[in-house]
Amino acid sequence: MLHPAYEIVGDRGHTRPLVVTCEHASNRLPDEFEASDSDRSWLDTHWGWDPGAAAVTRALIEHKNCVAVLSRFSRLICDPNRHVEESDWILPEVEGQAISFNQKLSEKERTRRRARYHEPFHDEIDACLEERLERSGDVLLLSVHSFTPVFGDEVRPMEMGVLFDRFDRVANRFALHLREQGFVTALNEPYSGKEGAIYSAGRHGCRHGVIYLELEIRQDIIASPAQVADVALRLATAIDALQIRSTVRPESSLPGPSAAES
Repeated sequence: MLHPAYEIVGDRGHTRPLVVTCEHASNRLPDEFEASDSDRSWLDTHWGWDPGAAAVTRALIEHKNCVAVLSRFSRLICDPNRHVEESDWILPEVEGQAISFNQKLSEKERTRRRARYHEPFHDEIDACLEERLERSGDVLLLSVHSFTPVFGDEVRPMEMGVLFDRFDRVANRFALHLREQGFVTALNEPYSGKEGAIYSAGRHGCRHGVIYLELEIRQDIIASPAQVADVALRLATAIDALQIRSTVRPESSLPGPSAAES
């Protein structure tokens, strides 16, 4: 299923304890925007999207037989993993270079982008979670991202980062299982979920009362189809080891740690 703002991959009618999102899945610039040569060069970098994240998400869905919501627009149009009031929701420049289609935006244009891209993407995540929760059982909402091996002067040795702000014990177990699969794994690195770095997962996890985490994968370990296939298989195994419970959820189970957090 395709929409200007999102793509649905997998089975919306599944009963598995997993719903996946990929906020920076695409560097697509819709036809309504005109890009300069400089803009196009940034679209191909981590400023425009998360390279490899969508490929891993698709492969993971094949293993887990569940559903994922993937963005279909570059994060340079507006960032679905940021609140609309954050200063970097729409970036006017990247590393000192102006993004031509983000200059001197009116409030009307910002509102239009929110209505056309940002909110439809998030509305669809809500819809997928609502459909899944109608069929009982706990759910892990997993937001999949990728990060650069080097950022500025910072060399990032971790291959996986598990980001969280509430579900500390689940995050620690997930990191353990990822290490068991051979990944060099860190908690709340290269960004910290406790410092507001997981907007999308937190927004929907809290609204629907489900466990939520963000997974960051270093881009050089998912740079080829063979690497993607290998990482997705090991990631699926680590998720299985988490043993998210499939017990019936009471209708009153709204925001708050689930039984599966223990």
